Amino acid sequence: MAKDVMEKRRFGKTDMHVSVLGFGGYEIGCSSASPEDIARLLNTALDAGLNVLDTAACYKDSEMLIGNAVGHRRKDFFLFTKAGHASGLNFSDWDPSLVEASIDRSLVRLKTDCVDLVQLHTCDRATLEKGDAFRAVERARNAGKTRYIGYSGDGEAALYAVQSGLFDALQTSISIADQEALALTLPIAAEKHMGVIAKRPIANAVWRNSGVPKEAYHRPYFHRINELKYDFLNKALEESVGVALRFTLAAPGVHTAIVGTENPERYAKNAALLKAGPLPAHECSAIRDRWNAVARPDWGGLS
Repeated sequence: MAKDVMEKRRFGKTDMHVSVLGFGGYEIGCSSASPEDIARLLNTALDAGLNVLDTAACYKDSEMLIGNAVGHRRKDFFLFTKAGHASGLNFSDWDPSLVEASIDRSLVRLKTDCVDLVQLHTCDRATLEKGDAFRAVERARNAGKTRYIGYSGDGEAALYAVQSGLFDALQTSISIADQEALALTLPIAAEKHMGVIAKRPIANAVWRNSGVPKEAYHRPYFHRINELKYDFLNKALEESVGVALRFTLAAPGVHTAIVGTENPERYAKNAALLKAGPLPAHECSAIRDRWNAVARPDWGGLS
């Protein structure tokens, strides 16, 4: 791994020590940025001390862009991907043959023989209970194509995945605008020594928008934030983002928070925000209290 000062945390019971900031690959898959810009972004992130790259088979060109940009630096980072959605393959979602074919395609795109983590990607509880999709990933692990197996999702399906004891890791939504997991799944995940990846950890910084965001993906958080009205969001944007990020990383059991961006400077800036240290307990409590006072029953985890 690259030498740096970014904090590392032991990823559950695995042998990985992951940087508290990770790279989320969704945005680059949907981006119009050039491959050269993506290469600069990823290499800059790695140089800043980040060592987790998370992507998925269904994030359009994300896997291929990552493989082309940093495949030559494979020893410098932990590589996580997800499988389960057909994404152009001629199978039904969650079909065991689809899962296996998807993993094989991911390895080609990512230019590697083995990823560190394959996650079942937002399948429902019934699919998890059936077990075929999990066994397909298990076969991939036995064949040396992945070292560990995770589940990426929220709500009752995530709860089942955590309770099952089958998975090494959980990726779930945790932020100032998405706190269901803090009580629903994180305590059990900690008991089972699972690695935990916080996705959407700054709620897409939706409070920077003066009006409803164009991206439908961001709108639910925008509406939640407008009701939550946290006092700290009145601070300068960088300071408020820092508070939001530190809140997520203060959640018991969280090991890394993945942030998606097209800005090559973003990870160095986020790392600088974390130099303020852990968010004080009284500030975390105030955010939790506000959530508990305002959150509606249907404000579940958003994938």
